[in-house]
Amino acid sequence: MYNAMQNRLDHCMLRVSLYTAAMMSPTAKVLNLPQQTPNGCLLQQNCVQQDQMLEILKSTVNALKDGEVVAVPTDTLYGLACLAQSSEAVKKVYDIKGRNGQKPLAICVGEIEEIYKYCKVAVKRELLENLLPGPVTLVLERSADLNPDLNPFTPLVGVRIPDHPFMRRLCQMCGEPLALTSANISSKTSTVDIHEFQELWPRVAVVVNGGRIGDQSRQGSTVVNLSVPGRYSIIRPGCALAPTLNVLECKFGLLEDTESQKV
Repeated sequence: MYNAMQNRLDHCMLRVSLYTAAMMSPTAKVLNLPQQTPNGCLLQQNCVQQDQMLEILKSTVNALKDGEVVAVPTDTLYGLACLAQSSEAVKKVYDIKGRNGQKPLAICVGEIEEIYKYCKVAVKRELLENLLPGPVTLVLERSADLNPDLNPFTPLVGVRIPDHPFMRRLCQMCGEPLALTSANISSKTSTVDIHEFQELWPRVAVVVNGGRIGDQSRQGSTVVNLSVPGRYSIIRPGCALAPTLNVLECKFGLLEDTESQKV
């Protein structure tokens, strides 16, 4: 009896705290994830923490479905995300970052199967499974299902599945790809803590606080072009270059192609 009453009280307090955060000043839109390990896993899987995670996910999904931009933790850096299929939301991301319109945004999905909908894959599925989820962005030929207003200047698109439970679940609940880029003003340092991009808070609908991200290198994901069959080219070395090269060359025998088109 006591445990049931305590759980109901915890649920009520959780809803009040989320409502209060949403109704405060424009800079008070921070939703704190339950205590986690550096890679985003919950330290304790109790019911209250699971419900708290679900409430934060729902709030973030609602903001995204409303065409807003949100700030989220990933396995490498904090990012700005919006629905990739919403042209207006994509424009907001560029405006918030002050980003050059000729610089592309990657997309983020929750499952490998989704890559085949939005990209034309020229490598074995096993290769994808060796690299994703993880701190790697795979550049592939885009399919006709992807929003034509997203990176209209290139036939390629970078795709990510971050190794972060919140981000994977967020993509799954949205049911469509997210456009994703680092949470910082263009040309400024990438961020691993929400307070490092506090100047952007008033311009986003939600800031999801996952704590300080474990990878302090700030290098971001390793970006590799796999759009040419049998070949690869490294666009950005990033934080996972050595293991990525091991998969590409040693396990799957791909050859480096320095002439392939870059996204």
